Amino acid sequence: MRTSPPFRADHVGSLLRPPALLRARETLTGDALREAEDEAVREVVRRQEEVGLQSATDGEFRRASWHMDFIYRLGGIGQATDEHITVRFHNEQGDIEFTPAALRVHERIRLNEPIFADDFTFLRDTVTRRNSGVVPKLTIPSPSMVHYRGGPAAIDPAVYPDVEEFWRDLSAAYAEQVRRIGALGCTYLQFDDTSLAYLNDPAQRAELSSRGDDAEHMHLRYIKQINAALAAKPAGMTITTHMCRGNFRSSWAASGGYDFVAEALFGELKVDGFFLEFDDERSGGFEPLRFVPPGKMVVLGLVTTKRGELESKDTLKRRIDEAAKFVDLDQICLSPQCGFSSTVEGNQLTADEQFAKLRLIVETAQEVWG
Repeated sequence: MRTSPPFRADHVGSLLRPPALLRARETLTGDALREAEDEAVREVVRRQEEVGLQSATDGEFRRASWHMDFIYRLGGIGQATDEHITVRFHNEQGDIEFTPAALRVHERIRLNEPIFADDFTFLRDTVTRRNSGVVPKLTIPSPSMVHYRGGPAAIDPAVYPDVEEFWRDLSAAYAEQVRRIGALGCTYLQFDDTSLAYLNDPAQRAELSSRGDDAEHMHLRYIKQINAALAAKPAGMTITTHMCRGNFRSSWAASGGYDFVAEALFGELKVDGFFLEFDDERSGGFEPLRFVPPGKMVVLGLVTTKRGELESKDTLKRRIDEAAKFVDLDQICLSPQCGFSSTVEGNQLTADEQFAKLRLIVETAQEVWG
Protein backbone atom coordinates (compact mmCIF):
# COMPACT_ATOMS: atom_id res chain seq x y z
CA MET A 1 0.00 0.00 0.00
CA ARG A 2 1.10 3.56 -0.65
CA THR A 3 2.21 5.75 2.25
CA SER A 4 1.74 9.04 0.38
CA PRO A 5 -1.28 10.38 -1.52
CA PRO A 6 -3.11 9.59 -3.60
CA PHE A 7 -3.68 6.33 -1.74
CA ARG A 8 -4.59 2.93 -3.18
CA ALA A 9 -8.03 3.41 -1.62
CA ASP A 10 -9.06 7.05 -1.75
CA HIS A 11 -12.12 9.21 -2.26
CA VAL A 12 -13.01 12.44 -4.00
CA GLY A 13 -14.10 14.55 -1.04
CA SER A 14 -17.77 15.36 -0.51
CA LEU A 15 -19.91 13.16 1.72
CA LEU A 16 -23.63 13.02 2.46
CA ARG A 17 -24.65 15.64 5.01
CA PRO A 18 -26.19 14.00 8.09
CA PRO A 19 -29.85 14.92 8.77
CA ALA A 20 -28.95 16.77 11.99
CA LEU A 21 -26.59 19.03 10.05
CA LEU A 22 -29.17 19.70 7.36
CA ARG A 23 -31.63 20.75 10.07
CA ALA A 24 -28.98 22.92 11.70
CA ARG A 25 -28.33 24.72 8.41
CA GLU A 26 -32.02 25.61 8.23
CA THR A 27 -32.36 26.89 11.78
CA LEU A 28 -28.98 28.02 13.10
CA THR A 29 -26.50 30.76 12.27
CA GLY A 30 -23.14 32.03 13.51
CA ASP A 31 -21.37 30.19 16.32
CA ALA A 32 -24.27 27.80 16.88
CA LEU A 33 -24.12 26.59 13.28
CA ARG A 34 -20.34 26.35 13.43
CA GLU A 35 -20.58 24.12 16.51
CA ALA A 36 -23.06 21.84 14.74
CA GLU A 37 -20.73 21.64 11.75
CA ASP A 38 -17.75 20.91 14.01
CA GLU A 39 -19.53 17.99 15.62
CA ALA A 40 -20.57 16.59 12.24
CA VAL A 41 -17.00 16.88 10.91
CA ARG A 42 -15.56 15.08 13.96
CA GLU A 43 -17.97 12.21 13.39
CA VAL A 44 -17.37 11.93 9.65
CA VAL A 45 -13.59 11.90 10.17
CA ARG A 46 -14.10 9.03 12.60
CA ARG A 47 -16.23 7.16 10.04
CA GLN A 48 -13.59 7.59 7.32
CA GLU A 49 -10.92 6.19 9.64
CA GLU A 50 -13.25 3.37 10.67
CA VAL A 51 -13.61 2.07 7.09
CA GLY A 52 -9.83 2.14 6.66
CA LEU A 53 -9.21 5.20 4.49
CA GLN A 54 -5.77 6.83 4.70
CA SER A 55 -7.09 10.29 3.84
CA ALA A 56 -9.94 12.25 5.38
CA THR A 57 -11.90 15.31 4.28
CA ASP A 58 -14.48 17.31 6.19
CA GLY A 59 -17.05 16.02 3.70
CA GLU A 60 -17.41 19.61 2.44
CA PHE A 61 -19.99 19.89 5.21
CA ARG A 62 -19.61 23.67 5.53
CA ARG A 63 -20.41 24.31 1.85
CA ALA A 64 -23.60 24.52 -0.17
CA SER A 65 -21.74 23.45 -3.34
CA TRP A 66 -18.33 22.07 -4.15
CA HIS A 67 -17.20 25.12 -6.15
CA MET A 68 -19.34 28.24 -5.86
CA ASP A 69 -18.65 28.73 -2.12
CA PHE A 70 -14.97 29.06 -3.00
CA ILE A 71 -15.30 31.10 -6.17
CA TYR A 72 -17.51 33.77 -4.60
CA ARG A 73 -14.81 34.35 -1.95
CA LEU A 74 -12.14 35.30 -4.46
CA GLY A 75 -11.55 39.03 -4.40
CA GLY A 76 -13.00 40.76 -7.46
CA ILE A 77 -15.69 38.12 -8.07
CA GLY A 78 -19.27 38.55 -6.93
CA GLN A 79 -22.73 37.13 -7.45
CA ALA A 80 -24.98 38.68 -10.06
CA THR A 81 -28.12 39.77 -8.23
CA ASP A 82 -30.45 39.37 -11.20
CA GLU A 83 -29.05 36.41 -13.12
CA HIS A 84 -28.45 32.69 -12.59
CA ILE A 85 -26.32 30.07 -14.27
CA THR A 86 -28.36 27.14 -15.57
CA VAL A 87 -26.67 23.76 -15.75
CA ARG A 88 -28.86 20.95 -17.09
CA PHE A 89 -28.32 17.49 -15.58
CA HIS A 90 -29.64 14.18 -16.84
CA ASN A 91 -30.75 10.94 -15.23
CA GLU A 92 -32.82 7.91 -16.16
CA GLN A 93 -36.05 9.69 -15.22
CA GLY A 94 -35.39 12.91 -17.14
CA ASP A 95 -33.62 16.24 -16.69
CA ILE A 96 -33.13 18.54 -13.69
CA GLU A 97 -31.43 21.92 -13.37
CA PHE A 98 -28.82 23.41 -11.06
CA THR A 99 -29.18 27.20 -10.99
CA PRO A 100 -26.62 29.00 -8.81
CA ALA A 101 -26.30 32.77 -8.97
CA ALA A 102 -24.24 33.90 -11.93
CA LEU A 103 -20.78 35.26 -11.20
CA ARG A 104 -19.35 38.61 -12.25
CA VAL A 105 -15.70 39.63 -12.39
CA HIS A 106 -16.19 43.25 -11.34
CA GLU A 107 -12.71 44.06 -10.01
CA ARG A 108 -9.23 42.67 -10.51
CA ILE A 109 -9.06 39.13 -9.11
CA ARG A 110 -7.03 38.68 -5.93
CA LEU A 111 -6.87 36.54 -2.81
CA ASN A 112 -7.94 38.63 0.16
CA GLU A 113 -7.37 35.79 2.63
CA PRO A 114 -6.77 32.03 2.35
CA ILE A 115 -10.12 30.47 1.51
CA PHE A 116 -11.35 27.60 3.72
CA ALA A 117 -8.41 28.22 6.07
CA ASP A 118 -10.48 27.78 9.24
CA ASP A 119 -12.18 24.74 7.74
CA PHE A 120 -8.86 23.11 6.95
CA THR A 121 -7.24 23.87 10.30
CA PHE A 122 -10.21 22.33 12.10
CA LEU A 123 -9.93 19.21 9.94
CA ARG A 124 -6.16 19.12 10.46
CA ASP A 125 -6.49 19.42 14.23
CA THR A 126 -9.29 16.86 14.37
CA VAL A 127 -7.19 14.31 12.50
CA THR A 128 -4.11 15.13 14.60
CA ARG A 129 -5.96 14.72 17.89
CA ARG A 130 -7.07 11.27 16.82
CA ASN A 131 -3.40 10.35 16.18
CA SER A 132 -4.46 8.00 13.42
CA GLY A 133 -1.87 8.68 10.73
CA VAL A 134 -4.65 9.75 8.36
CA VAL A 135 -3.79 12.62 6.00
CA PRO A 136 -6.22 15.58 5.96
CA LYS A 137 -7.23 16.47 2.42
CA LEU A 138 -8.60 19.80 1.18
CA THR A 139 -10.62 20.06 -2.02
CA ILE A 140 -11.12 23.30 -3.97
CA PRO A 141 -12.38 24.06 -7.49
CA SER A 142 -9.68 24.58 -10.08
CA PRO A 143 -9.15 28.01 -11.68
CA SER A 144 -10.76 26.67 -14.86
CA MET A 145 -14.13 26.65 -13.13
CA VAL A 146 -14.11 30.45 -12.73
CA HIS A 147 -14.00 30.81 -16.51
CA TYR A 148 -16.06 27.77 -17.51
CA ARG A 149 -19.02 28.76 -15.36
CA GLY A 150 -19.13 32.37 -16.51
CA GLY A 151 -17.34 32.65 -19.83
CA PRO A 152 -16.29 35.90 -21.48
CA ALA A 153 -19.60 37.59 -20.63
CA ALA A 154 -18.83 37.33 -16.89
CA ILE A 155 -15.66 39.43 -17.20
CA ASP A 156 -16.11 43.21 -17.10
CA PRO A 157 -14.13 44.53 -20.11
CA ALA A 158 -13.50 47.77 -18.22
CA VAL A 159 -11.62 45.75 -15.58
CA TYR A 160 -9.87 43.41 -18.01
CA PRO A 161 -9.63 44.97 -21.48
CA ASP A 162 -6.87 42.39 -22.10
CA VAL A 163 -8.04 38.87 -21.22
CA GLU A 164 -4.44 37.81 -20.62
CA GLU A 165 -4.44 40.01 -17.53
CA PHE A 166 -7.52 38.16 -16.27
CA TRP A 167 -5.73 34.84 -16.64
CA ARG A 168 -2.57 36.14 -14.95
CA ASP A 169 -4.47 37.51 -11.96
CA LEU A 170 -6.58 34.35 -11.63
CA SER A 171 -3.57 32.04 -11.58
CA ALA A 172 -1.70 34.37 -9.22
CA ALA A 173 -4.62 34.34 -6.76
CA TYR A 174 -4.67 30.54 -6.88
CA ALA A 175 -0.89 30.34 -6.46
CA GLU A 176 -1.21 32.44 -3.32
CA GLN A 177 -4.04 30.19 -2.07
CA VAL A 178 -1.83 27.13 -2.58
CA ARG A 179 1.07 28.78 -0.79
CA ARG A 180 -0.95 29.97 2.19
CA ILE A 181 -2.92 26.76 2.65
CA GLY A 182 0.40 24.90 2.51
CA ALA A 183 1.72 27.13 5.28
CA LEU A 184 -1.17 25.86 7.43
CA GLY A 185 0.10 22.30 7.03
CA CYS A 186 -1.89 21.09 4.04
CA THR A 187 0.04 18.32 2.29
CA TYR A 188 -2.83 16.93 0.19
CA LEU A 189 -4.73 19.39 -2.01
CA GLN A 190 -7.15 18.55 -4.80
CA PHE A 191 -8.29 20.77 -7.66
CA ASP A 192 -11.79 19.68 -8.70
CA ASP A 193 -12.36 20.39 -12.38
CA THR A 194 -15.42 19.33 -14.35
CA SER A 195 -14.46 21.53 -17.30
CA LEU A 196 -11.63 19.29 -18.51
CA ALA A 197 -14.05 16.35 -18.56
CA TYR A 198 -16.97 18.32 -20.05
CA LEU A 199 -14.78 19.39 -22.98
CA ASN A 200 -14.73 15.79 -24.19
CA ASP A 201 -18.45 16.15 -24.99
CA PRO A 202 -19.10 17.68 -28.45
CA ALA A 203 -22.33 19.23 -27.14
CA GLN A 204 -20.42 21.05 -24.41
CA ARG A 205 -17.84 22.31 -26.90
CA ALA A 206 -20.65 23.60 -29.10
CA GLU A 207 -22.04 25.57 -26.13
CA LEU A 208 -18.64 27.17 -25.51
CA SER A 209 -18.26 28.05 -29.19
CA SER A 210 -21.68 29.71 -29.19
CA ARG A 211 -20.61 32.08 -26.41
CA GLY A 212 -17.39 33.05 -28.16
CA ASP A 213 -14.79 30.68 -26.71
CA ASP A 214 -12.25 28.68 -28.72
CA ALA A 215 -13.72 25.38 -27.60
CA GLU A 216 -11.32 23.23 -29.62
CA HIS A 217 -8.34 24.62 -27.69
CA MET A 218 -9.91 25.63 -24.37
CA HIS A 219 -8.38 22.67 -22.56
CA LEU A 220 -4.90 23.91 -23.49
CA ARG A 221 -5.63 27.27 -21.90
CA TYR A 222 -6.97 25.62 -18.76
CA ILE A 223 -3.92 23.35 -18.46
CA LYS A 224 -1.64 26.37 -18.86
CA GLN A 225 -3.40 28.35 -16.13
CA ILE A 226 -3.56 25.44 -13.67
CA ASN A 227 0.16 24.90 -14.18
CA ALA A 228 0.80 28.58 -13.47
CA ALA A 229 -1.17 28.24 -10.23
CA LEU A 230 0.97 25.26 -9.22
CA ALA A 231 4.36 26.55 -10.34
CA ALA A 232 5.49 27.39 -6.81
CA LYS A 233 3.61 24.78 -4.82
CA PRO A 234 5.16 24.04 -1.40
CA ALA A 235 7.65 21.20 -1.11
CA GLY A 236 5.99 18.08 0.23
CA MET A 237 2.49 18.97 -1.01
CA THR A 238 0.71 16.45 -3.23
CA ILE A 239 -1.77 18.00 -5.65
CA THR A 240 -4.30 15.94 -7.57
CA THR A 241 -7.17 16.87 -9.84
CA HIS A 242 -10.60 15.29 -10.07
CA MET A 243 -12.40 15.36 -13.41
CA CYS A 244 -15.97 14.13 -13.74
CA ARG A 245 -18.89 14.98 -16.00
CA GLY A 246 -21.21 16.50 -13.44
CA ASN A 247 -22.75 15.26 -10.21
CA PHE A 248 -25.97 16.72 -8.85
CA ARG A 249 -28.65 14.70 -7.08
CA SER A 250 -27.45 11.48 -8.78
CA SER A 251 -27.53 13.13 -12.22
CA TRP A 252 -24.85 14.01 -14.79
CA ALA A 253 -24.25 16.81 -17.30
CA ALA A 254 -21.82 15.55 -19.97
CA SER A 255 -20.78 12.37 -21.76
CA GLY A 256 -17.74 11.02 -23.56
CA GLY A 257 -14.40 9.44 -22.79
CA TYR A 258 -11.25 11.43 -22.00
CA ASP A 259 -9.96 11.03 -25.57
CA PHE A 260 -10.27 14.67 -26.69
CA VAL A 261 -8.13 16.09 -23.88
CA ALA A 262 -6.04 13.04 -22.94
CA GLU A 263 -2.71 13.64 -24.68
CA ALA A 264 -2.32 17.24 -23.46
CA LEU A 265 -3.98 16.62 -20.12
CA PHE A 266 -1.92 13.65 -18.99
CA GLY A 267 1.27 14.79 -20.67
CA GLU A 268 1.29 18.45 -19.64
CA LEU A 269 -0.80 19.04 -16.49
CA LYS A 270 1.65 19.29 -13.60
CA VAL A 271 -0.33 17.47 -10.92
CA ASP A 272 0.69 14.32 -9.08
CA GLY A 273 -2.44 12.32 -9.75
CA PHE A 274 -5.69 12.22 -11.69
CA PHE A 275 -9.04 11.19 -10.17
CA LEU A 276 -11.05 9.96 -13.17
CA GLU A 277 -14.67 8.94 -13.65
CA PHE A 278 -15.13 5.43 -15.03
CA ASP A 279 -18.33 4.14 -13.46
CA ASP A 280 -20.42 3.56 -16.60
CA GLU A 281 -20.37 3.42 -20.40
CA ARG A 282 -20.91 7.19 -20.55
CA SER A 283 -17.35 7.60 -19.25
CA GLY A 284 -15.67 5.86 -22.19
CA GLY A 285 -12.86 3.32 -22.12
CA PHE A 286 -9.41 3.17 -20.56
CA GLU A 287 -7.50 3.71 -23.82
CA PRO A 288 -6.70 7.39 -23.05
CA LEU A 289 -4.63 6.21 -20.07
CA ARG A 290 -1.87 5.29 -22.51
CA PHE A 291 -0.85 8.96 -22.39
CA VAL A 292 -0.21 8.93 -18.62
CA PRO A 293 3.56 9.32 -18.13
CA PRO A 294 5.60 7.32 -15.60
CA GLY A 295 5.45 8.73 -12.11
CA LYS A 296 1.89 10.06 -12.34
CA MET A 297 -0.91 8.31 -10.46
CA VAL A 298 -4.34 7.45 -11.85
CA VAL A 299 -7.21 7.01 -9.41
CA LEU A 300 -9.89 4.96 -11.14
CA GLY A 301 -13.39 6.07 -10.17
CA LEU A 302 -14.99 2.68 -10.70
CA VAL A 303 -17.48 2.82 -7.82
CA THR A 304 -20.50 4.99 -8.53
CA THR A 305 -21.85 7.52 -6.03
CA LYS A 306 -25.09 7.91 -7.95
CA ARG A 307 -26.89 4.88 -6.51
CA GLY A 308 -26.64 2.68 -3.44
CA GLU A 309 -26.26 -0.72 -5.07
CA LEU A 310 -22.87 -2.16 -4.09
CA GLU A 311 -20.45 -3.10 -6.84
CA SER A 312 -18.87 -6.56 -7.09
CA LYS A 313 -15.23 -6.94 -6.03
CA ASP A 314 -14.63 -9.29 -8.92
CA THR A 315 -15.97 -6.71 -11.38
CA LEU A 316 -13.77 -4.00 -9.88
CA LYS A 317 -10.71 -6.23 -10.10
CA ARG A 318 -11.44 -7.10 -13.73
CA ARG A 319 -11.75 -3.42 -14.61
CA ILE A 320 -8.49 -2.62 -12.83
CA ASP A 321 -6.86 -5.34 -14.91
CA GLU A 322 -8.33 -3.77 -18.07
CA ALA A 323 -6.94 -0.36 -17.13
CA ALA A 324 -3.54 -1.91 -16.41
CA LYS A 325 -3.23 -2.73 -20.12
CA PHE A 326 -2.74 1.00 -20.73
CA VAL A 327 -0.98 2.25 -17.57
CA ASP A 328 1.20 0.34 -15.12
CA LEU A 329 -0.70 -1.30 -12.25
CA ASP A 330 1.64 0.38 -9.78
CA GLN A 331 0.35 3.78 -10.99
CA ILE A 332 -3.29 2.88 -10.32
CA CYS A 333 -5.47 3.58 -7.26
CA LEU A 334 -9.20 3.10 -6.65
CA SER A 335 -11.96 5.50 -5.60
CA PRO A 336 -15.59 6.46 -6.20
CA GLN A 337 -16.18 8.29 -9.48
CA CYS A 338 -17.21 11.49 -7.73
CA GLY A 339 -18.24 12.86 -4.38
CA PHE A 340 -21.38 11.62 -2.69
CA SER A 341 -22.74 15.13 -2.14
CA SER A 342 -21.29 17.70 -4.53
CA THR A 343 -24.05 20.01 -3.35
CA VAL A 344 -25.83 20.10 -0.04
CA GLU A 345 -28.74 18.06 -1.46
CA GLY A 346 -26.61 14.95 -1.93
CA ASN A 347 -27.04 11.90 -4.13
CA GLN A 348 -29.78 9.31 -3.87
CA LEU A 349 -28.32 6.77 -1.47
CA THR A 350 -28.05 6.38 2.29
CA ALA A 351 -25.13 7.11 4.58
CA ASP A 352 -24.78 3.37 5.29
CA GLU A 353 -24.61 2.66 1.55
CA GLN A 354 -22.02 5.43 1.17
CA PHE A 355 -19.72 3.99 3.82
CA ALA A 356 -20.26 0.46 2.51
CA LYS A 357 -18.91 1.66 -0.83
CA LEU A 358 -15.90 3.27 0.81
CA ARG A 359 -15.22 0.08 2.76
CA LEU A 360 -15.53 -1.93 -0.47
CA ILE A 361 -12.88 0.32 -2.06
CA VAL A 362 -10.51 -0.21 0.87
CA GLU A 363 -10.99 -4.00 0.87
CA THR A 364 -10.62 -4.28 -2.91
CA ALA A 365 -7.44 -2.18 -2.86
CA GLN A 366 -5.97 -4.36 -0.13
CA GLU A 367 -6.65 -7.50 -2.18
CA VAL A 368 -5.21 -6.01 -5.38
CA TRP A 369 -2.12 -4.25 -4.02
CA GLY A 370 -1.59 -5.96 -0.67
